[in-house]
This record gives sequence, C-alpha cells and structure tokens, in this order.
Amino acid sequence: MKLEQLTATPGATKVSKRIGRGHGSGQGKTSGKGHKGQNARSGGGVRAGFEGGQMPLQRRVPKRGFNNIFRTEYAAINVEKLNCFEDGATVDAAALVEAGIIKKVCDGVKILSNGEITKKLTVKASAFSAAAKEKIEAAGGKTEVI
Repeated sequence: MKLEQLTATPGATKVSKRIGRGHGSGQGKTSGKGHKGQNARSGGGVRAGFEGGQMPLQRRVPKRGFNNIFRTEYAAINVEKLNCFEDGATVDAAALVEAGIIKKVCDGVKILSNGEITKKLTVKASAFSAAAKEKIEAAGGKTEVI
C-alpha cells in the first residue's frame, strides 16, 4: 500500500457547511442566523445557562444541606479485607493501595469492623472503629494510629 492510496473510512469525514453562498443553497442571505437580533451580530449570543433575563435554573433551585470543606474523608475498609495479607505483615496505606483494596488514600484510612480477621497483623491506619481494634487485637495483631 502506498501513501497516496490511503483513504478515510466512510463516514469519518464530513463536508463542511458552506454558508452565505446563495439562496439556492439553503444557507444563503442571512446564513442561517435569522434577521438581526443578538445572535446575528458578530460576537453575539448569550452565555451558557442564560434564560433571557428569567431567573436561571441554577439560581432558582434551592441549595440543600451543608458542605463542610474542612472535613476529613477517610478511605474505609472492613477488617475482613485484611485477610489477603500474610501472617505477621505490616499493613499501611501504601500496602493497601498496592494490594488493590483501596484506590486512593484520601485524608487517611479508617478500619471498620465488618467481617472476621484470622491473620496476626500490625495495622497502621489513621483511625479504627472500637470493634475493629478489638478484632485485630483478639487475632493477635497490633493497631497503630498514624
């Protein structure tokens, strides 16, 4: 195959609309812009969301609740997920990401108590629920708040 023999797949290229080329074209005279008005002017038109002076939707709809920008957002994991590590391993945020248990650390990792743990692990996390701490220590492991 030669370079000059290459063609685009059918439907990949569109012929551009030639406006202002006579009234027989269907896009002549006013070139699809109607008669005068804001949208016919150069640089004319309105911004996105503008409703002609009517109160726009994003301002009409009531805002609900409170969004605390200072909150700490933890990546939460249940203790049952920690069984994938070997006995005696040290589990921290980096190990959890590497194992694919969490995608990102956020502001830290919190261990929750759902499920059972059978391995003896040293778990380093930002926070623990009281029941999760009990389960890890009952299995012979240690908890460290970092």
